[in-house]
Amino acid sequence: MIRNLIFSIFFFSGIIFISIIFLPSFFLPKKIVLFGGKLMGYWTGFCLKVFLSTKIIIKGKDNIVQNDKFFIASSHQSMFETFYLQTIFNSPVFILKKELLLIPIFGWYLKKIGSISIKRNKTTKDNLSFFSDISKVITDSNRPLIIFPQGTRVLPDERLPFKKGASRIYEELKMSCQPVAINSGYVWPKKGLKTSNKNITISILKPIPAGLSRDEFSKILEKVIYTELNLLN
Repeated sequence: MIRNLIFSIFFFSGIIFISIIFLPSFFLPKKIVLFGGKLMGYWTGFCLKVFLSTKIIIKGKDNIVQNDKFFIASSHQSMFETFYLQTIFNSPVFILKKELLLIPIFGWYLKKIGSISIKRNKTTKDNLSFFSDISKVITDSNRPLIIFPQGTRVLPDERLPFKKGASRIYEELKMSCQPVAINSGYVWPKKGLKTSNKNITISILKPIPAGLSRDEFSKILEKVIYTELNLLN
């Protein structure tokens, strides 16, 4: 309980501090704001290591796609991956709930770095152009898109079917997918207390090449991520 409290105080204080000192970056090039996001990722890792004695293990870095466009599909168990994956990949573009853009200061940062928002489970004018917006952002940028095909944070042992949006994005972008499996929920669950003295493993899996059918891609993606999570658990 005490370690959880200390972690939360330092973690959120650091995130707020970084947000404040980077306020002038709203008037500067986007790369300055992106650097602030990467700092938040390193701060997340630092707080976990120092206050919860968490060891962060990264497997398969040699599987990262080189010299070609790709997008990332990651399992999602906690806040950890939304921060820390920025330290591994080149300032990924996030897809997020539209409500997050309404958060003062933090939402402004999300807009500035080009995050793509969507209203969940609703058909709106904005959502109808969602996939074309993604295609434009990724085509015009060297930053990879990152999606969480489970759609939300899940418990470590949950094996929910992946959302159809992941396969639609794969079809729209016509580029390879970099699957990532992360067992962060055992340390930082979506609800309840965090656990100390455990490992978080980020497993970067072999890319899935472009050109498969949507159904074939969806089955492969779900199988490789869940198979890896079963091994990590």
